[in-house]
Amino acid sequence: MAAGGGWPAVCEKFRAARTLSAVESLKDPETEPYRSKYSARALLQEVKQLLSAAEEGGEARVLAVRRAVLEYELGVNHTDTEELSAGEEHLQRCTQLLEPHRLSPDCVSLYIQAQNNLGILWSRRDEIETAQTYLESAEALYNQYMKEDGNPPLDPSEHFMAEEEKLTDQERSKRFEKAYTHTLYYLAQVYQHLDMIEKAAQYCHTTLKRQLEYCGYYPVEWARNAATLSQYYLSKECFMEARHCLAAASVIFSQAGQVPSAEDVDETEQDQHDLPERKAEIARCWIKYCLNLLQSARKLLEDNIGELDPDRQLELKAQRKKEEDEKEKGRKKAVLFGTSDICDSVLAMEEKVSSVYPLDFQEAREIFLVGQNYVQEAKEFFQVDGYVTDHIEIVQDHSALFKVLAFFEEDYERRCKMHKRRIDMLEPIYADLNPQYYLLICRQLQCELADTYYEMMDLKVAIGNRLEKLDSHTVKKINSLAQFAIKYYELFLDSLRNPDKVFPEKLEEDVLRPAMVAKFHIARLYGKLITSDSKKQLENMQTSLEYYTFLVDYCEKYPDAVPAVETELELSKEMVTLLPASMERLRAKLSPCV
Repeated sequence: MAAGGGWPAVCEKFRAARTLSAVESLKDPETEPYRSKYSARALLQEVKQLLSAAEEGGEARVLAVRRAVLEYELGVNHTDTEELSAGEEHLQRCTQLLEPHRLSPDCVSLYIQAQNNLGILWSRRDEIETAQTYLESAEALYNQYMKEDGNPPLDPSEHFMAEEEKLTDQERSKRFEKAYTHTLYYLAQVYQHLDMIEKAAQYCHTTLKRQLEYCGYYPVEWARNAATLSQYYLSKECFMEARHCLAAASVIFSQAGQVPSAEDVDETEQDQHDLPERKAEIARCWIKYCLNLLQSARKLLEDNIGELDPDRQLELKAQRKKEEDEKEKGRKKAVLFGTSDICDSVLAMEEKVSSVYPLDFQEAREIFLVGQNYVQEAKEFFQVDGYVTDHIEIVQDHSALFKVLAFFEEDYERRCKMHKRRIDMLEPIYADLNPQYYLLICRQLQCELADTYYEMMDLKVAIGNRLEKLDSHTVKKINSLAQFAIKYYELFLDSLRNPDKVFPEKLEEDVLRPAMVAKFHIARLYGKLITSDSKKQLENMQTSLEYYTFLVDYCEKYPDAVPAVETELELSKEMVTLLPASMERLRAKLSPCV
């Protein structure tokens, strides 16, 4: 057939089928989403029949490979049109035809792509371990071929090309590497499904690196995947790697919306439409980076009562000086993305924010300011109208940034002002929320507002303790802050009541600790209220005792609750013993002399 006039016509039909599948199908109407795919399938069947008619006169090996190409194209076609069983049959036939020659340069790329597609097909059936088998087999075959041969293999499309149309070695290599990159990409997803998180992250990183190397990526998708990977590195406290992923995500994202190359034909109008949202998503990942870095530094620096430990601070600063020499090694150890031109832009982006733990207020503030800038960027898209939950989460992260920055601030008054900023951003949001629809968020905000007022009250008490005598303004301020804290803790506890306003006898596991801590803090707050009225003081002590007693009694009745509140329980038991005696002494003072 190759010698006759029919071969060019066969190649033309094959090319037309591929164009229908890859290009024309994107324009199909919603009412007929697979119109072009079905037309492509009809053409492929015609080519298959023409090949069958030529089998007697042709070379068996060449015909077998061409038939395998058609089985592959039909397999992908059926899979694309949701006909998975038929798709599987064609893909299996393809691999069976190629099996004896799978390591030869004219078959290896096609065999790997068939196994990739079988992996995808089984993933769609939620048979993840079967998918894993096919994809790992494709990976092993690539590695074996590169070790034993390594020459750029034929692309499957070349089996239906005239000699003069064949691809260059450079183009063959690019397409082969792209097929293998797909293998790694799908393996990353499979490992994610199987909860092999570390392996998934490793494969995701390699995929992203290869996509840049071989220019086989869509900027929006690439940036989103890199930003997502940064969150894995954050969970492992690998801040250098997390920052590198985010810097690369920001640099590559900036390419989106530029004139598309042939490589970018799949980056649809939808992707362009989604640009503001994707930009805001990357900004949110940057916020998490800054917040996690600050919070991890806090854990390193705090003493047993949660304050900054100056000795530990000095020790870590001295240690960091020694480690400066290791910085370059660390830089090389991090898995870098991209070609030199991209790397330069990424490194410039990285210079804007540190990846080492901040050890004092100035260093912490620099990271805080970067995080705050990304808060504003994220809020531009995730506005409260239309994105209530997202908007509130961003505001909560902003509040958390202020909270952790306050830890580094030595001046109590300035620290108080930072917590006041948190109140000012959280209270209006809480006031506008309907608990019927946003109960969980309301509870989170109630606890956070209560904790913030509580912290401010503690700071005002500490400021007051430095004075020779408490002035009326400070007393008023301490009492006001304590009452606001009590108000929000009570609102949270009330949210746990049933429709008949009855507090649950046994608390659900997810609210056990917050509820017990709220009870404990209310007990302590009543003890902190300052009054010159002894009768009022006695009432406050009685209320305080009731809350401490609740905690002790609950843990006696439900011992499984003890691990959640060990410290609070120990202090509550102590107060339940001490308070009655203090109250008796106060009562004795109030009683008229006999």
